[in-house]
Amino acid sequence: MTLRTLTLSELAQYNGKNGAPAFVAYKGRVYDVSSSYHWRGGRHWASHQAGTDLTLEMADAPHSAEMLERFPAVGVLIEEEVSPTAWLTGGID
Repeated sequence: MTLRTLTLSELAQYNGKNGAPAFVAYKGRVYDVSSSYHWRGGRHWASHQAGTDLTLEMADAPHSAEMLERFPAVGVLIEEEVSPTAWLTGGID
């Protein structure tokens, strides 16, 4: 299976709400956690939100990151593309 590329903005659309799949990223890899009871409604134990990069948050998790490997990898997280002239239109601070 070919993995799709997703930016953080695109990943945010997969937040598990209103019928959307629940995707999370970890170390550049995007996983579909929709099948997990623990991710129902896009929230995991009221601590984590689907549609986000959990790389920094995994250090505080009571389980290892290997738990994510039980779920299908569906994509690769990439940097947002910024236009070289974005500052002209207020696209960059």
